[in-house]
Amino acid sequence: MRLSARVDYALRAVAELASVTGAGRGRPVTADQIARAQQIPPKFLESILLQLRRGGVVQAQRGPEGGYWLARPAEEISLAEVIRVIDGPLAHIRGQRPEHLGYQGAARALQEVWIALRASERQILELVTIADVARGTLPEPVTKLVADPSAWT
Repeated sequence: MRLSARVDYALRAVAELASVTGAGRGRPVTADQIARAQQIPPKFLESILLQLRRGGVVQAQRGPEGGYWLARPAEEISLAEVIRVIDGPLAHIRGQRPEHLGYQGAARALQEVWIALRASERQILELVTIADVARGTLPEPVTKLVADPSAWT
């Protein structure tokens, strides 16, 4: 699985917001504060935060007391949702959904492999929430996978 820098930065920014503000708690956090805390290029982060706002993940307020906060509780925002807002559907092959591919002959089973891969990704990315990441306590199925030494290579 390959994730773009935009997705990586978006997930880190949303986790930072969860740890600092929660959903509507506390003061809004500026883009500069998020950028510094997560070492994200500030201009790049601004465009990511705009996408997240349009996607309903964060809210924003302008002005001297302005900044960003989560639109909903972090427990209700999955990693999959953030990824979809930033990069679109989870699994695309050459820009197409796996169910729309037409493989022939000996390669026919590849379509089912891509669909199974997408289902596997979804299981984890829908299960893990921003709150899990911000707290550093991942769900048990994820910790079991991470405990396997072969997962690290």
